[in-house]
Amino acid sequence: MKSIIRLLLQIFPRPFLIRLSLLINRIIAVFLVGNKVECPVCGGKFRKFLPYGYTKATGRDNCLCPKCLSLERHRLMWLYLQNETDFFSKNLKVLHIAPEQCFFKKFRSLSNLDYTSGDLESPIADVHFDVQEIPFEENTFDVVICNHVLEHVDSDAKAMSELYRILKPEGFAILQVPMDTENPKTEEDPSVTDPKERERLYRQKDHVRLYGLDYSDRLQAAGFVVKASQYSKEFSEEQAARYRLPMNEIFYFNQKI
Repeated sequence: MKSIIRLLLQIFPRPFLIRLSLLINRIIAVFLVGNKVECPVCGGKFRKFLPYGYTKATGRDNCLCPKCLSLERHRLMWLYLQNETDFFSKNLKVLHIAPEQCFFKKFRSLSNLDYTSGDLESPIADVHFDVQEIPFEENTFDVVICNHVLEHVDSDAKAMSELYRILKPEGFAILQVPMDTENPKTEEDPSVTDPKERERLYRQKDHVRLYGLDYSDRLQAAGFVVKASQYSKEFSEEQAARYRLPMNEIFYFNQKI
């Protein structure tokens, strides 16, 4: 099954697979029913999660929830929002850019959120825009969520400045990106346009950079007060293994003060 799933990910674009996910996932979940791993986003319990990844560099086993399509980073973010913020209890105006499948309907259904989704092209988004030119006034949102987007845009500095601009004072932003946590510096070269070379350098053909440990500096340069933590390590080994959390991921909580 693992090889079949990886083949499908290579042949079909993810948006197409997402449209089929409700049917496919219900079928797959039946065969994976168990109690070894658990998704905190949807509550599903399974013998194991599905494999995921487009390339050898990003491919990994036991990571994709067959019920809601959450990955390790999604489960970590959910737990952080649940345990460390008032996201699920306070009345908040939220902008969710490039909304993830596992979060979209859940966030929209929360009565405490005034929720807006945005994307460049996605048909499910409420508003369509380039994150480098966001069509909202400054100090509009209490929370901005924009995960795994900045590695795609030409000017991440401009995008970060826009995200900061639309955030209210005391508001926060979740802006996770793919990272090489062993590299102190972000790798990028605008002259690299060949998809295969981008995939080799930045892990994916539509990425224009691979962030290093200086990501926090970039966020601070845009104005954010940044709290970086290895939040996965605040859970016991048993909990982290059950949720399949990304143990090397640095979680960035970014505030506008």
